[in-house]
Amino acid sequence: MAAGRIQLLVSDVDGVWTDGSVIYSGSKREIKRFNVRDGLAVKIAQNSGIEVAVITGRQSAALERRCAELGIHDMRQGVSDKLGAVKEMLADRNFTFEQLCYIGDDLNDLPVINNAAISAAPSDAAAEVLAAVRWKLDARGGHGALRELVERLLRARGEWDAIVESFHGAKITAESL
Repeated sequence: MAAGRIQLLVSDVDGVWTDGSVIYSGSKREIKRFNVRDGLAVKIAQNSGIEVAVITGRQSAALERRCAELGIHDMRQGVSDKLGAVKEMLADRNFTFEQLCYIGDDLNDLPVINNAAISAAPSDAAAEVLAAVRWKLDARGGHGALRELVERLLRARGEWDAIVESFHGAKITAESL
């Protein structure tokens, strides 16, 4: 079962964590809108033993802040060769593509999508990406696509029901999301 071997989830950002919009405020400030359900999904994945990393072709201080809040230590920005960067991520951990789950939404994600054990895309991804991925998600980018992926992955591993049960009566603080 491929889901049981996944140790690293690597995600593109724009079009996955966001709806793909870029909003500029003034000459140097960029604004991004993140979905808190995706943030909780990161924490759930991490608590389930799946490391989460992000990779993006853009540079964003907002993304740096979000990753810091979520405890994501491997964040690579300004990447033009995503496959090369993911190969480095895997080598750094002594992992193989058989241990990789990747989510992306556009053409520059295809090289990684074509090599990952499990690949996924939001429902509004490019048609070529949707044709290539293993899992087509119902959620659009920026609207819980990462959450849906993590839930699907953990359901496939048989872990989701126990995770949900652990939240009944648990105290969750807003700062942890």
